[in-house]
Amino acid sequence: MKPPKMMRKNEEFKSNTNQNSIFEADFETAISATKFGKFNLLLILIAVPCGWATVCDATTMSYILPSVYCDLGLNLEQRGMLNAITYFGMISSAFLWGFLSDTLGRKKLLIIGFALDAFFIIVAGLSQTYEMILAAKYMTGFIINGPFAAFTTVLSEFHAKQYRAKVMLILGIIYAVGNLILPLMAWLILPTNWKVIIVENKFELRPWNFFIILSSLPSILSCISHLFIPESPKFLMTTGRNEEALQVLQKVYALNTGKSKKSYPIQSLIDEIKESNTNTVTANRSSAKALKEGFLQMKPLIQSPHLKNLTLTCLIQTGFLTSLNTLRLWLPQLYTTISDYQTAYPDDKDANLCTMLGSITSNVDVSQSECLEFDSRDSVYFNVVIINIVNMIFYTLAGIFINKLGKKTILIFLGILGTISGVSIYFAQSVATTTTLTSLSNASLGVCSNILITIVIDLFPTTLRTIAVSMVMMAGRSGSMVGNITFPMLLQLGCWEPFFTIGGFVLVSTMITFFLPKTDMKSLE
Repeated sequence: MKPPKMMRKNEEFKSNTNQNSIFEADFETAISATKFGKFNLLLILIAVPCGWATVCDATTMSYILPSVYCDLGLNLEQRGMLNAITYFGMISSAFLWGFLSDTLGRKKLLIIGFALDAFFIIVAGLSQTYEMILAAKYMTGFIINGPFAAFTTVLSEFHAKQYRAKVMLILGIIYAVGNLILPLMAWLILPTNWKVIIVENKFELRPWNFFIILSSLPSILSCISHLFIPESPKFLMTTGRNEEALQVLQKVYALNTGKSKKSYPIQSLIDEIKESNTNTVTANRSSAKALKEGFLQMKPLIQSPHLKNLTLTCLIQTGFLTSLNTLRLWLPQLYTTISDYQTAYPDDKDANLCTMLGSITSNVDVSQSECLEFDSRDSVYFNVVIINIVNMIFYTLAGIFINKLGKKTILIFLGILGTISGVSIYFAQSVATTTTLTSLSNASLGVCSNILITIVIDLFPTTLRTIAVSMVMMAGRSGSMVGNITFPMLLQLGCWEPFFTIGGFVLVSTMITFFLPKTDMKSLE
């Protein structure tokens, strides 16, 4: 809680921002004084390759599976593992990256993280064996977890509270656009039948290799762009580097308003270390000391109220992402199976979804001719594009109504919609109905996952924010990994099992949402 003296000073600022009075301001007052302008738009522009890099890392495998399935002779379980391995990498690094970001800073992590991610994506693209792809995709998951959490935090910390939730939903729209562009790119590249022979039968590059290599571009662009973005002022204040934080805020103000840095109305910032009276990390410390202090910082995570909030958000995100990423990553394979069935039985117009999916486990091995036949089918990509267009519409609507309706209200409404649509896929009698229900399910859960991250950002202080985001995403990705491994097993058991399981997870998450505290228009700690 702000001291009375500080509250009076901040109120004086809000009522008379044109005065050049020298006084201290807290972070929310200081970031609000920078306005919303060119810098914020630049940051949102940089968010485009950052968001797409995350999409590419998590989703690329789902589009190349039908091709790799043929070229490398993969069985159903191996395809599930390729979908899941990136999440396994994300899970194993969640604690490390969040910890480093909260103790050593965001900027270095973003630059190094995206550079390493691009490197391992290219390695995956050059892979010639199942084992090599598996190892490279594990590393991309291990690496991307850090930049994802750090950039999400940076994006929130450069915006005032009235813009914060909307900007995070804009990030969701960026993800949706990335998920739209990826199948279009796959549609353009994967159906082509060419290969570059470097060493006969040992090193050959096919369309799917090129597709993976091309997906490294967002990470490369993200690495370069962050060379020109300053460190988060909130992080600098938390580490006692108030002069540096003030300089960053002045630059942001000047860029946003077109005025000089000297006209920035805030003359000094509060000492957050003294105000909080905690063992916060300080400036000019060695890396070893920073790591030691970082462990002390994390102690509040296992204390009230943070432990309760962390537990609730982890459980909710697990349910949302288990359902979302399992269904999303298996969509190309499911539509491929449907397309194969319709080609094999063109006269069977009354076949429902379960009948068509019944063939997914009947033939593990396919001939090269069947692979080439699949490559010519456009309906697989077309249906996925439709689903991602619906995602964009949902994110846009959520951005419009989030401040009016509140985060919890939207979470509950979309959670119920996601539950109903997920279970209803089982009853689908046509491809059109399947696509409609899948669109509603994916869009609802995607928005829910992003809104939950904005709640996490509001609930936790700066010294715990990135690690909290990382742990919540780790929980969700753990569910995603397990879901993608078990989904083929559920398909082998029958038709209703996978879709009722997806709906069940969403229902449980929605029920837990009722226990979350409200964070609408909450100031960052």
